[in-house]
Amino acid sequence: MRTTTARHASLTAVAAATLATGLLIAAAGTGGAATAPHSAATSTTNSATGGAAAATGRAAAAATAPGLTSAPGSIKTISSDWSIPWGLSWLPDGSALITERDTFKVFTLAQDGTKKEIGKVPNVVTTGGEGGLLSIAVSPSWKTDHYVYLMHTASEGNRIARMTFNGGKLSGYKVLVDGIKKNKYHDGGRLKFGPDGYLYATTGEAQDRKLAQDKSSLNGKILRMTTDGKPAPGNPFGTLLYSYGHRNPQGITWDAQGRLWEAEFGDAKYDELNLIEPGKNYGWPTCEGTCSVDGMTNPKRQWPVSEASPSAVAYADGAIYMAALRGQRLWRIPVDGTTAGTPKAYYTGDYGRLRTVETVPGKNSLWLTTTNADNNGKAGPGSDKVFQVDLK
Repeated sequence: MRTTTARHASLTAVAAATLATGLLIAAAGTGGAATAPHSAATSTTNSATGGAAAATGRAAAAATAPGLTSAPGSIKTISSDWSIPWGLSWLPDGSALITERDTFKVFTLAQDGTKKEIGKVPNVVTTGGEGGLLSIAVSPSWKTDHYVYLMHTASEGNRIARMTFNGGKLSGYKVLVDGIKKNKYHDGGRLKFGPDGYLYATTGEAQDRKLAQDKSSLNGKILRMTTDGKPAPGNPFGTLLYSYGHRNPQGITWDAQGRLWEAEFGDAKYDELNLIEPGKNYGWPTCEGTCSVDGMTNPKRQWPVSEASPSAVAYADGAIYMAALRGQRLWRIPVDGTTAGTPKAYYTGDYGRLRTVETVPGKNSLWLTTTNADNNGKAGPGSDKVFQVDLK
């Protein structure tokens, strides 16, 4: 089994090569209340690029690959009394920063469950739907710069901002990127630092479909930027844009080789897991799921929207873990190189709507959060939880 420490070491080793890896792929391809254990659901899906026989072959190959020996096991509650916890990012001491979408508050949560409010982000507004205080990302150089990065909805649209966290409270506020159109729904919102040291952000098309294909718009895109919000060196169009043709992406993660994987909400048919390559067009609104249109890049996996509606993804021990909202389950998708194997569902219906999943530093575990207090969960304020899932 590949340990978490080894996994982080592997990511560090490929930091300088992440963009190059993406370019090589592009050249080669086309385009977190109970403490008792819960048994895994046995649901699988073969709705993916290629037929069932090809999926079976890929899964068999993945099963023999190194590092694919763990799967979700026991699950325990780390913390309760949350209201729509949306973003989660780790501090060097092993505690997490967690945002609440509709209260605009940020908290620290230690691995022993100690929770502390550290501030409220200014200039945040709700959209009455999916907007508000969304993701948070701790600077890779936090010990020296004390920066945290936030994506949120403001009066004029969605924006990316930077604040200072001194270990006790949030202070300062600086807008880095604005001009991202907002709407009641489809606001994207995930921020993460890649192994290359640059900041990545997902944006929705704000219910204006044509924006996903408009390379002059920041909507319906994955953005890649410096810590000052400028286009990162090597971006395919010389702008903030890294990929386009996305509907409402809310999940990004990197595998052990530095490949970028993304999950996004479909419309009425299929949700997607995509392997992101710089400059590629992922099809929306021309395609939803796999299609045969020239210039469009197909997903590596797809699901009926009732089984997924994915918000976040994380990589651990040779697999992508995907948190499903409407689907109310945690998907495990083995990956082998650029191939995604047969997905398997865990905890189906046990904990409600699953929003965010992240690997735990120094542990072979995940943190998994719910958002049952949101508009679709309707469970009321304080009904959400943070869980730890041990991988065995």
